[in-house]
Amino acid sequence: MFEQTVMDKAALERFIDTEFTQVKGDFAVEEIIPDGVVVRLLTQEKHLRPGGTVSGPSMFGLVDVGMYFAVLSRIGPVALTVTTSCAIDFMRKPEAGRDLICTARLLKLGRSLAVGECHLRSEGHEQVVARASLTYAIPPKRPESVG
Repeated sequence: MFEQTVMDKAALERFIDTEFTQVKGDFAVEEIIPDGVVVRLLTQEKHLRPGGTVSGPSMFGLVDVGMYFAVLSRIGPVALTVTTSCAIDFMRKPEAGRDLICTARLLKLGRSLAVGECHLRSEGHEQVVARASLTYAIPPKRPESVG
């Protein structure tokens, strides 16, 4: 549907492990899909709120990383691709004690902007617990250095 995949599952995970060490070990790329990626939040105690469910900020982090990976999987390791807009709807409480799965789909991928949508589900369940729409700014490509 969108351009050919430039970064595969292993490349995306290496990228976050080297460029965003502050969240190293929090996320795993499950698969590359025709219009995006599927990413897992490896839920730990730090991601929970009182009551044992995944917190809103952790869910926001998952949709943000999910869409970031969807964009990078198509354009390559452009670290300065940034979120410009995100709206998230929390629809139901995630299942306690389960990882969250994010399906991030690109709706539009242009030269300077990418627009997409994410659906979050508790592992093993089909009901969507949260839905988000995101827009990312893609920095202009710099000409190759001559040299």
